Amino acid sequence: MDAIANIDKGAEALTDRPPKGPLVYRQNRWTRLTHWVWAFALFFLLLSGLQIFNARPQLYIGKESGFGYNNTILRIGAENTNAGPRGFTEVFGYRFDTTGVLGWSGPRGNETARAFPSWATVPSYYDLGTARVIHFFFAWTLSATLLVWLLAGLFNGHIRRDLAPRPTDIRNLPRDIADHVRLRFHHTGRYNTLQKLAYGGVLFVLLPLMILTGLAMSPSMNAVLPLLNEVFGGRQTARTIHFTVMVLLLLFFVVHMLMILAAGPINELRSIITGWYRTDPPNGGTSATERSE
Repeated sequence: MDAIANIDKGAEALTDRPPKGPLVYRQNRWTRLTHWVWAFALFFLLLSGLQIFNARPQLYIGKESGFGYNNTILRIGAENTNAGPRGFTEVFGYRFDTTGVLGWSGPRGNETARAFPSWATVPSYYDLGTARVIHFFFAWTLSATLLVWLLAGLFNGHIRRDLAPRPTDIRNLPRDIADHVRLRFHHTGRYNTLQKLAYGGVLFVLLPLMILTGLAMSPSMNAVLPLLNEVFGGRQTARTIHFTVMVLLLLFFVVHMLMILAAGPINELRSIITGWYRTDPPNGGTSATERSE
């Protein structure tokens, strides 16, 4: 009798499990393909870009730089002190000790003076020529992929249907922010307001700005289109904007990963790999984390 009772309890537990919502085809093949190409390209752009930055670990505002100018807004370096060599990072004149990470880093007893440590650059050893080749290759890869995505998105309606904010999205923005703060996620198969604003900001502002400032730093492009350099206030200002955009993209990536983990990583990964996304049950009776998979 006890065995039968246990079987009955097990059956009741199974029937009490919340139902799963239907699968919907959320991400088309062009979105999935370009997403992974961008992820791969941005990874190598970041690491090779930090290697290039190490050649001149300072940022300026203006058209020129040098000893006769006082327009440095960021400097990473090393200096000798009574306690030995120390790394520092200086931002708008305020200096911070960053020994072991920025300015002075490496294995104990074999530290070297370099802005970003070897584990954060490609190549890990100092090689400006190789870093530039890698950086330019993936920069053109990113640019071409962005153009393909834009054309495909306009043709298949993805931009208009899924990314363009509507008046209802703007009205729902305060509620959407509150839901994210409480980690309440609604799996509807559509982008919510914050996703539209974040993805739109990356795709239509940050990535184009990254590409244009990169072109503005190119001497050959300056010869072909000198106006581009003027628009960004000179090559040094373009370099500073380029670096700032990199930092913003890195922050976006961190928040993006945290949101994926909070919303249900299996469901989110399935969506961007296969295109299929598990939505909430029609009755919406359970919490988002319980519904995700």
